[in-house]
Amino acid sequence: MLNLTPHAITLRSPDGSEKTIQPSGTVARVEMAEQVIGTHAGLPVIERQPGAVTGLPDGGTPCIVSAMVLSAVPGRPHTYAPDTGGTAIREDGQIIAVTRLVRA
Repeated sequence: MLNLTPHAITLRSPDGSEKTIQPSGTVARVEMAEQVIGTHAGLPVIERQPGAVTGLPDGGTPCIVSAMVLSAVPGRPHTYAPDTGGTAIREDGQIIAVTRLVRA
């Protein structure tokens, strides 16, 4: 599995075994378009819309991407994000492993 994030991702299986997937050197990203839609307390309020996604291989290559990238490519096969919710393993507030992957 190709890790398209800038961080190592450790996957912990139900049996407790772990596999760490190192970053591939390519980071998948989503371009964001911003538009000022108003002001609040004298500050501009913006709205962001996702645009083009860069850094993804062909759809047959299993890969891990950020949740933001995953949300921009719903239904893309073999593309996952680490589940950083309540099932993630944390030490001192930092995620050290995930026990599930998310697919959009």
